[in-house]
Amino acid sequence: MRLQGKTAVVTGGAGNIGLAAAQRFLAEGARVLIVDRGEDRVNEALRQLASNDVHGLSADVTDGDDTARYAAEAQRLFGQTDIFFNNAGIAGAVAPITAYPDAEFDRVMAVNVRGVFLGLKHMLPAMRDGGSVICTSSVAGLRGSAGMAAYVASKHAVVGLMRVASVEASARRIRVNTIHPGPVEGDMMGELERGMAPADPKAAHALVLQRMRLGRFIERKEIADLVTFLASDESRMISGATMVIDAAMAGG
Repeated sequence: MRLQGKTAVVTGGAGNIGLAAAQRFLAEGARVLIVDRGEDRVNEALRQLASNDVHGLSADVTDGDDTARYAAEAQRLFGQTDIFFNNAGIAGAVAPITAYPDAEFDRVMAVNVRGVFLGLKHMLPAMRDGGSVICTSSVAGLRGSAGMAAYVASKHAVVGLMRVASVEASARRIRVNTIHPGPVEGDMMGELERGMAPADPKAAHALVLQRMRLGRFIERKEIADLVTFLASDESRMISGATMVIDAAMAGG
C-alpha cells in the first residue's frame, strides 16, 4: 500500500473531494484526521468512511484558534503528520464584479485564502520532515472566468501561498504543491451551475460540458488519484508545482 504507516490531515474532509481523498488514503494504509465545519457533517463522513483508522474534528478553518486546535489534535493522535491535504473551500456567488456583494467576497476569501494560510501556518510545524502538503486550487486559479471574481482571486492566491511555502519548507524536504481541478461532479459544481443559470442549471451544465475535450466531468475518485500520488513517496521530487486535472478543458 502506497501510504502504509503514514498519517494525514484533510480539511474539508466531509466534502466531495475531501471525503474521496480520505477514503483513498485509508485504503492505501494511512491513518487520517478529517476536519470540517459542523459536528453533523463530520459524524456523517466518519460513518461513511467506517474505519478504525479515521478520526474527525469539527473546526472553522478561517479561525486561528480552531486551526491551532486541529493541528494540536493531529499531534495528539499521530505525533507528526506526513500528509496535509489543505483542501477546504467554497465557490461563492456568481455575479459580475460591478454587482459582486462585498460581504460575499470577504466570505470566500476568508475560507479559500485565510483558511489555506492558517492551515500552512499551524500544520507545517506539526509535520514530519519529508512530508507532503497538497493545497486545493482550481483551474480558476490559473485563468479568468466571468462572474466569479472572489473564487478566481482566491484560487490564484492559493498558488501564491503554495509557492512561498514550497520555498520555506524545502529545508525540511517538505514538498508543497497545488492541484487544479476542472469541473467535478458534486455539490460545488451544482451550486455554480445554479448561479450561472438560476432558471435552467441543466443548460449551464451542458454548456460547461461542451468545453470538456475529454468528454465528461471529472470524478471525485480521479481527483483522489492525483492527491494520493502527491501524498506518496512517488512524488518525492515534485514541489512548487501546479498540477492540472481538467479533462483538457477548452480555453485553458
